[in-house]
Amino acid sequence: MVTSRERVSLALNHQEPDRLPIDLGGGPVTGIHVDQVYLLRQALGLDRPGTPVKVIEPFQMLGEVESDLREVLGIDVVSLEGRTTVFGFANEGWKLWTTFGGTPVLVPDGFNTDPEPNGDILLYPEGDRSAPPSGRMPKGGFYFDVIVRQTPIDDRPLNVEDNLEDFTLLSEDDLAHFQREAERLYTETDQAILANFGGIDIGNVAGIPGPSLRHPKGIRSFDEWFASVVTRPDFLYELQARQCEIALANLERVHRAVGSRVAAALVAGMDFGMQNGPLISPQKYRELYMPFHRRINDWIHRNTSWKTFIHSCGSVRAFIEDFISAGFDILNPVQCSAAHMDPQELKEKHGDRLTFWGGGVDTQHTLPFGTPEDVRQEVRERVKIFGRGGGFVFNTTHNIQPRTPVENVLAMYETVRMCGVYPLS
Repeated sequence: MVTSRERVSLALNHQEPDRLPIDLGGGPVTGIHVDQVYLLRQALGLDRPGTPVKVIEPFQMLGEVESDLREVLGIDVVSLEGRTTVFGFANEGWKLWTTFGGTPVLVPDGFNTDPEPNGDILLYPEGDRSAPPSGRMPKGGFYFDVIVRQTPIDDRPLNVEDNLEDFTLLSEDDLAHFQREAERLYTETDQAILANFGGIDIGNVAGIPGPSLRHPKGIRSFDEWFASVVTRPDFLYELQARQCEIALANLERVHRAVGSRVAAALVAGMDFGMQNGPLISPQKYRELYMPFHRRINDWIHRNTSWKTFIHSCGSVRAFIEDFISAGFDILNPVQCSAAHMDPQELKEKHGDRLTFWGGGVDTQHTLPFGTPEDVRQEVRERVKIFGRGGGFVFNTTHNIQPRTPVENVLAMYETVRMCGVYPLS
């Protein structure tokens, strides 16, 4: 009998296992909103009404996908995450909280919130209410927006050290955590481990505002960062070169801690695409990102058995050959609804060199707004296209969003289990 771990390994090596491997909750970009986890567990009879669900990632308010839910849905991937959240507090010391959707949840002890007069909710770096807030959930919202706290920029003394304050070497506590958790997941499950170590994702604009920092310095706004691609390319190159050195040191240390237990590592999470085309020019990617992605991926391929994973939303067709040249093995989320991202063309042109992890169903339109039959039809089409010859791990296009009909989610998993058996019909 093929184990989940073996199933994922075969797919990542472009071979056809017994059935398509399936991921839910393997990482921060392949998960599910906590409101939806609660509804799904209720629909499957896994919990009594009122049983809270853990929020394991407060920025996107992702819910924990526990072993019983993975078993019922046939999930083949498990997540290895760091000790702390995007906002800098540890995932520990759980306490009750309620979402705007009325879902009872458990949040970490550092999840200290304050309401604004208009009903918005504020969240603080490291849970420290004495610092300026770094996250805001609008009244009635589902996620936290990072608060940009950009101080005035003077280019003359602009110092890369300011933008390295939250890109540092992993601590001994971090390494001990990864070693302990990798061993536990490897021995207690037969599932493939997708690792998100932190400290290796160079130049990811999502972290630019510094939500874990009490008083961030340097370039800390999205506008300034993207303007700097054109106006301060030398600064960005120097910064990302420094980040790359830190990343390589982190990789060496974390590899000693987890060894070959990890199947794939999330190396890059920068969104290079918009709905209609590239967010930056491919030439700027080649100048400012690609050299460092190649160094990191080359180190991983020389020294480990891990596959390398890039998450990049939107229309990234213009970058895919560069991603492959930079050494990436896996592309996620495969946003087929974006321009120039036709699944058939993607598979035919790149499918022998790149594993598509995602793209199983559209989370912007079909899954939240279609009928169960619409979902089944799209899943059947994507499985038939992406699944042939291996090189496909079934996952939705990014996280499953709140207010998605549970019957659509159930239809998705029922369909992939039925039509994802090899040989594909």
